Amino acid sequence: MKYDVLVAGAGPVGLFLACELRLAGLAVLVLERDDDPRSPLKRLPFGRRGLSIPTVEAFYRRGLLDDLAAPDQARRQAGHFAGIPFDDGNIDAARWPYRLPGPAETPVAADMETIETVLAERAAALGVEIRRGLGVETFEQADDEVSVHAGGQTFRVGWLVGCDGGRSVVRKAGGFEFAGTDPELTGYSVQVELVDPERLPIGRHYTPTGMYFQMRPGTIAMVEFDGGALQRGAPVTLEHVQAVLRRVSGADVTLTALHLATTWTDRARQATRYRNGRVLLAGDAAHIHSPLGGQGLNLGLGDALNLGWKLAATVRGEAPDGLLDTYVRERHPVGAEILDWSRAQVALMRPSRSSRALEAIIRDLVNTRDGATYFAERVLGVSLRYEMGGDHPLVGRSAPDFELVDGTRTGELLRDGRGLLLDFGPGSPLREAAGRWGNCVRYVARDAKACLGLAAVLVRPDGFVAWACDGEPDFARCVQAGDRWFKR
Repeated sequence: MKYDVLVAGAGPVGLFLACELRLAGLAVLVLERDDDPRSPLKRLPFGRRGLSIPTVEAFYRRGLLDDLAAPDQARRQAGHFAGIPFDDGNIDAARWPYRLPGPAETPVAADMETIETVLAERAAALGVEIRRGLGVETFEQADDEVSVHAGGQTFRVGWLVGCDGGRSVVRKAGGFEFAGTDPELTGYSVQVELVDPERLPIGRHYTPTGMYFQMRPGTIAMVEFDGGALQRGAPVTLEHVQAVLRRVSGADVTLTALHLATTWTDRARQATRYRNGRVLLAGDAAHIHSPLGGQGLNLGLGDALNLGWKLAATVRGEAPDGLLDTYVRERHPVGAEILDWSRAQVALMRPSRSSRALEAIIRDLVNTRDGATYFAERVLGVSLRYEMGGDHPLVGRSAPDFELVDGTRTGELLRDGRGLLLDFGPGSPLREAAGRWGNCVRYVARDAKACLGLAAVLVRPDGFVAWACDGEPDFARCVQAGDRWFKR
């Protein structure tokens, strides 16, 4: 069988992308190097991930949020910057006039195991083929296909997408430049047993060599500014963790057991391009940075949502010229911003008087209404906007979750992966506009309980607004905007 797309990597990004492609009817194969997706590091506490509002909206718009956000698996996620929390009561939500209350209005937290399980089950239900214990080794691409070699087998596919993590084989074999900055620190997340746990106070503490944060006795995150000295793949022993903890905390602590440990650095790199012919990158394969602030998973899932419908339209011959190129134009700047956001947090954590002084200033700013709103916009993802042109302030932003008069919501109307043209003034000529794009766009002429003064909205399959108007719908402008995203 020849597959339309081969996705390398069955993590959340690869699985979400596979679901998007399969939703559009493509034949999709996912190859995953690891035999078993389970790992204690994917469970609480270290597997906990905060899902930003754009991510929650993506799961909601595909009918996955209820499975993901079960009461025993998820809870509201508080926001912070380098450990400095912002107060929800200080946020001026009036600055977000196009956000409406609904199922996806707040961020949540879930563990990685739950996220992957939900996505793997959805992929299987859609008919995605997933082969575990089989990782991409090499590939060659021609004008019309890619030959992918894995485990002694060769798969001839139309497209290859690397979602295979920060050490991506696809990125390396594809000749993608990976530019950025080297690490300043080594981070550790450990579960240990201490002889005298009271020697380490609960909470976050900055020290002359780094920072440590004890969530509860024996569950510790710590950072040592050692230039990222710990070698990749080096064993993390009890003796090593004890030595680092003593250096960072300044306390003469003694460990009797090491139950779990994972390490990371603040290395920040990004592929200078996300596409090379028929090979594309998404997620950590395209960009890596420290886990500070919990943005990595959200960034990768945003890549998958943006790429999925565009690649599917390209394969199906339903893409206008240059559609696939907008994936890089829209997502590369978002990745660059997140890398800088991560670097800024590292700068605030450096063990220096300058950083402590800067931290005090940031705390003061975060405690103001303007400051809390700014950090909330960035951390929660509310400020995300793609440059699409157009003069309406809603264009390029996530579509409001309108509740129509019959109780249907915008998010529900996007579950089949098609675009959506909402006409709040039935009888306008917009039905004809939607007809230009065939089955790619659903036309719904219905009033909303709160339409925010809008007369009509054209929404892309990923939930972002391509065109909107407040007054009498301008048929020509609607058509012009739609033709950019949907083929006639």
